[in-house]
Amino acid sequence: MLSFERFPRVFVSSNLWQKFYCGWSFIILLGGVDVAGAQTPVSANADDFSARPREVSTGAIRGWVDFCRREPADCAVNTSEPLRIKMTSKIWATIQSVNSQVNRSIKQRTDREIYRADDVWTIPYNGEGDCEDFQLLKRRNLVQKGLPARAMRMTVVVDEKGEGHAVLTILTDKGDYVLDNKTSRITTVKNSRYRFVKRESQMRRGWISLLPGRTPATTANE
Repeated sequence: MLSFERFPRVFVSSNLWQKFYCGWSFIILLGGVDVAGAQTPVSANADDFSARPREVSTGAIRGWVDFCRREPADCAVNTSEPLRIKMTSKIWATIQSVNSQVNRSIKQRTDREIYRADDVWTIPYNGEGDCEDFQLLKRRNLVQKGLPARAMRMTVVVDEKGEGHAVLTILTDKGDYVLDNKTSRITTVKNSRYRFVKRESQMRRGWISLLPGRTPATTANE
């Protein structure tokens, strides 16, 4: 199980959590740990989220809420689906292929550059987008290949620069993995350089806190 630093009260309660901009700098830099690669699925637990207590609800990101109004199927939670993917070599190859293909095919641009607005979550139909857009497309593509959406959760993190960022976490019986647009190298949650803040719930349409003891008032940034 990951160890998380407790956030000062001023940071946790800040209205800055109401929006999420990829690359947006937090007031408090949390730092990170060295990243180690995981290009083959490990056999032991990859220090996943399974040891966590019950889900603790937290506020949803505004951009995600707007996205869900436009694309409700991408946000629906089917509780008949498994919580974790049973990893096989074929599934691992599919995850790697989709991750790399999306990272190659989408041009990185900010919401401000594309839409002249902040905090726009969308499937990058036009071939360009920022961090959350990459991950939304990866999940949709993986669902189309037969993987359960319930085991693939949009996740807000603080990156190694102390900036907000979005990744896709894949929950499996071999541990939890991080799909990122900054690199096509897939890492485990344990070996990620990021601090995990919150992610989509697996029980309902909404978000849960990944912070110990305290829950942010709403959300993060980019």
